[in-house]
Amino acid sequence: MSATIEIPERSGTAFRLSHGETLTVIDPRGRQVADLLAFNAEDLDEVISSGRTLDYAETIFLTTGHLLYSNRSRPMLEIVADTVGRHDFLLTPCSYDTFHHFYPDLPPHRGCFGNLAAALEPYGVAPDRIPVAFNCFMNVPVDATTGKLSVLPPISQAGDHIVFRAAMDLVIGLTACSAPASNGGSFKPIHYRIDSAR
Repeated sequence: MSATIEIPERSGTAFRLSHGETLTVIDPRGRQVADLLAFNAEDLDEVISSGRTLDYAETIFLTTGHLLYSNRSRPMLEIVADTVGRHDFLLTPCSYDTFHHFYPDLPPHRGCFGNLAAALEPYGVAPDRIPVAFNCFMNVPVDATTGKLSVLPPISQAGDHIVFRAAMDLVIGLTACSAPASNGGSFKPIHYRIDSAR
């Protein structure tokens, strides 16, 4: 088993994930969201797609056994283990602009969007290429009658995790989310681990 790496609170990182490798995203303290992006390492125009994934899954509750698809309808990641079962693939990464909208009384922060843009820049990913992220551990219930979205604290507890297997060579962006409501009002690190293909 490989070493566990920490993403400090309110920050992000990017790295390569090879076909067949597994990525384990861990919530070490509980109630902390991690925004995840995936790009085809050989062609950055192919990127993780919320719309395609939800289309094919026919559910917004993605968990073990589900595939995360690209904008070209090809599998990018398979969820192979999940101790939480509640994640979000509807809402965009928080940003300087969304902080002004949702938290006008708090100091603005570049958020996950800014952290992802900075981390992915060395890989050739421009900010306008950043799509909706798969928000690990984010709890976004939808009212069945009105369709209204709510952002509630994650249900993840300390040590909970989700494991993805890469279906192609990828560039991954990953954050420890910066939005107060998404994380139960406090900011904590995220851990991750990459393990070789078996």
